[in-house]
Amino acid sequence: MSIYVRKAHEYAEGVVSGEIVAGKWTRLACQRQLDDLERWSQDGEYYFDEDEAHRVCAFIEELPHVKGQWARGGRKIELEPWQCFRLVVVYGWQRTKDGKRRFRTAYTEVARKNAKTTIAAGEALFLLLNDDEPGAEVVSAAVHRDQAKICWGIAKQMIAKSADLRNTFGVEDMAHSIVVPDTGSNFLALARDSGGHDGRNIHGAIVDELHAHKERDMWEVLETATGSREQPLITTITTAGSDRAGICFEQRTYVQKVLEGVIDDETYFGVVYTLDEGDEWDDEAVWPKANPNLGVSVSLDDLRAKAKKAIETPAAVAGFKTKHQNVWVSADAALFNILAWDQKCKDTSIRIEDFRGCPCWIGLDLASRDDLSAAVLLFEGDTDKFYEFPHLWLPEAAVERSRNSQYRGWVDSGLIEVSDGEIIDLDLIEERVEELSNVYGPASVPYDPFQATQLSVHLAEKNVPMVETPQNVRNLSEPTKELGALILQGNIVHDGNPVMTWMISNVVGHYDAKEHVYPRKQYPENKIDGPVALIMALGMAIRQRVEIGSIYGAHRGLRAV
Repeated sequence: MSIYVRKAHEYAEGVVSGEIVAGKWTRLACQRQLDDLERWSQDGEYYFDEDEAHRVCAFIEELPHVKGQWARGGRKIELEPWQCFRLVVVYGWQRTKDGKRRFRTAYTEVARKNAKTTIAAGEALFLLLNDDEPGAEVVSAAVHRDQAKICWGIAKQMIAKSADLRNTFGVEDMAHSIVVPDTGSNFLALARDSGGHDGRNIHGAIVDELHAHKERDMWEVLETATGSREQPLITTITTAGSDRAGICFEQRTYVQKVLEGVIDDETYFGVVYTLDEGDEWDDEAVWPKANPNLGVSVSLDDLRAKAKKAIETPAAVAGFKTKHQNVWVSADAALFNILAWDQKCKDTSIRIEDFRGCPCWIGLDLASRDDLSAAVLLFEGDTDKFYEFPHLWLPEAAVERSRNSQYRGWVDSGLIEVSDGEIIDLDLIEERVEELSNVYGPASVPYDPFQATQLSVHLAEKNVPMVETPQNVRNLSEPTKELGALILQGNIVHDGNPVMTWMISNVVGHYDAKEHVYPRKQYPENKIDGPVALIMALGMAIRQRVEIGSIYGAHRGLRAV
């Protein structure tokens, strides 16, 4: 067995057995490899080629370090077991029908300073020089040219420091590209802000820091440009970010579903190095989960110093979690605990039909153009919990022009209802709220009079209990605080609606001298209409609990507004 294949296999077994400290998504990626080796050990759609797995690792270990202390004395790269694992899996699996590579996309998410860009530069050179692809076009892709040139620049320095590489493959180092005249191959930096994307015929792409991509156009360019190649590979290397509406979180979510077996995609490799549910970010024992290169390129002393700063400076916590523990955060001043919302409050088994007859409120937040319109039903169950179910609307034009790359998927999944044109169809919402009111009998429907005057009059005429509730500090501060407390307690239950989760993650809050708080969004594209409607419904529930005769309010410690 190849030394690299053995290291990769021992790593996978060590992770799965618990001998190596690793998080859930790393364990699932390792288990997937072990399972694949078992199920395709004989005949099957794919086979594992140890020679191909060995070849890429051996090639990269012949490359010189070019950064930091490792660059002294011409030291060559030495792959760590976790790096061998990723390379061996991605490059070792082949299609039985034609011997071409199985994986077309490889997503790796890991904390900073884990040498991901250095290894990616080695991969780019392998795809350019040693992948048996005539006219190979390889790109380092990023939002800005400076970022795109980081990986490309490392590869350029590797070539400059390796006479053997230049002589063996006939590589020429040009000002803006690395070329191989004999094969007509080239490697260049490709940035979203530089144009010139059309007409590409890409064999390999390194996408650096995908979390920084606010729009999906670059990703779509790469996917389209690889269509005519026999075994193209898009390799993504990134840390966590904060934009849950972007292409990176979309890909991350896809990886998680593949690893959990929810989606069957044999061409997509993914591994995420991050903390697990319940892990404390300042606990050194869990740091290896996000930092597999801890003790090599990641200094424990440096992490300790940064953690100490974060403990003493709360504003630095989000940065430490994202950059050094690879944990997705929302905004820098997020008001609600998104981990608690995801882990304590989600129950995918609940159905709105089961709450017919329970005390109910419907918060209504309307918009006319780019914001979502939301009607959120809030139920009081037969335990000390609330249950929420959102109904969301957008005009079709807002979906088309939005920077949120997930809108279209949410619409196609029925999570957002669209109406034709530039503005929302209020008649559509009016009809739906009337229907919900007839079925669930809300005690009240609080609404902001902005954009809702005519609709509220029509619904009131149909005996829907409309209650005007202007969106000001007086009406929203206390229920906003209560919602935060309910989330931490796990006492506001939701069915896992991803649109609502995204909006909850977008809410930021600013406390004044009197400890009043008002829910806000940090950026225009970070919509919070669903949470605002939920807060309005919760505020009305608090006010009316005495009238409803709830026996649960005392257990929650709810305060009247």
